[in-house]
Amino acid sequence: MFNYTCLNPIADVGLKLFSKEYNKVDNLNEAQAALVRSCAMHDLELPDSLLAIARAGAGVNNIPLDKCAEKGIVVFNTPGANANGVKELVLAGMLYASRDIFGGVEWIIDNQDDDLIAKSAEKQKKKFAGHEILGKKLGVIGLGAIGVLVANAAQHLGMEVYGYDPYISVNAAWNLSHNIKHISNVEDIYKNCDFITIHVPLVESTKKMIDKDAISMMKSNAVLLNFARDLLVDEEAVVEALANDELGKYVSDFPNETTAGVKNCIVTPHLGASTAESEDNCAMMAVREVRDFIENGNIVHSVNFPDCSMGACNSEGRISILHRNNKGMIAQYTTILKDADVNVSDLTNKGKGDYAYSLIDVDSKIDEDVLEKLRAIDGVLRVRKVK
Repeated sequence: MFNYTCLNPIADVGLKLFSKEYNKVDNLNEAQAALVRSCAMHDLELPDSLLAIARAGAGVNNIPLDKCAEKGIVVFNTPGANANGVKELVLAGMLYASRDIFGGVEWIIDNQDDDLIAKSAEKQKKKFAGHEILGKKLGVIGLGAIGVLVANAAQHLGMEVYGYDPYISVNAAWNLSHNIKHISNVEDIYKNCDFITIHVPLVESTKKMIDKDAISMMKSNAVLLNFARDLLVDEEAVVEALANDELGKYVSDFPNETTAGVKNCIVTPHLGASTAESEDNCAMMAVREVRDFIENGNIVHSVNFPDCSMGACNSEGRISILHRNNKGMIAQYTTILKDADVNVSDLTNKGKGDYAYSLIDVDSKIDEDVLEKLRAIDGVLRVRKVK
């Protein structure tokens, strides 16, 4: 029996994917797995029993990744599960930045008692007319799960789409429409595009990457869209540029004191991944990741350990070893197993930065004393008998 806990409300459609071998508990200290959305975990005491944390969403800034790695806790996220919900809101953002839809709706509300409102509206509508997005240039910075969907959808809407991502994955490249123009210098997007949308993860190197210098290259009527993370953009510089008519509009999904209520800032209350469908998809993906790890030792979509999978566990025994990415680790494992007269039938090892992961299938059951010898190796963070 495995215990799991939910640090935030998680959609029932996901939790129903747990088998009878899983028991939901309220106390993190009793859990082998935790499901989380926005709960801040940096100050939480993480119990030794905890094997995995699954973030039902893409961003993991609320989780102490290095602390988890050092304790041998695998952190998963769910990339792509909420991508369509964010994509749709980005497209909506372009539309309501191009056409003053909000201004028109507010005018109707303000004049709702006008008996001749239909006639008055015909006179006023030119104030809210705006422009079409057909034929306009869109620059997509970051071609991950969301960026690819946005680029493809915008291209189908008749936009001229430019994509920038020096680290584009093979999978993303396959899914990207061949009509998207791949840009090698992001400054070309700043200088030439009517709309610019950013879809990169928030790490130290991307913090405020859209800064005053980047904004100064943009067209004075350009629309900047941010549905990724507010800290990717220097919003003080954005507000200054808007005030000086050096930028057209800023559309963001992250309300804060800098942009709320500012003219030509269109801010929504973090709605991007909040659709019922997105929450369901994230919950289901998170549960499947946790189950595959606990039951088979497989790691898929981890953010602090490398992905490593050997399929369903059909051998007599399987051992999972989370360790630092040091030289000679595999030789030490296999020596201990050989001395214990345990035959290795399959072995996979993957590294990612400072950390690595080994899955070992053997032809016999594993004794506890063998596991203890493996745990004693310098650099080993956690050893678990999967089967």
